[in-house]
Amino acid sequence: MTSVNIEFFGYFAAILTTAAFLPQLIKTLKTKKAEDVSLITLIMFIFGVCSWIIYGYKISSSPILIANIITFILNLFILISKIYYSKNIR
Repeated sequence: MTSVNIEFFGYFAAILTTAAFLPQLIKTLKTKKAEDVSLITLIMFIFGVCSWIIYGYKISSSPILIANIITFILNLFILISKIYYSKNIR
């Protein structure tokens, strides 16, 4: 396979794995509830995504960088929503 074909798979994977978090973010913002989202899982995932960003930067991989920066932002919004909505319930 040529490098162009390999890049396609990188971007395709990036789109799918990043878009997978949109339904959770939309649901969280619509319902103003996030108690079903694990705080520990979110924090661990965000640290993992940060590691992917560093890795993608070091190997100059645009698909890895773009996907993980967007995924980081989406999950950060989910984390902020979880914290904000849990404080407003009490």
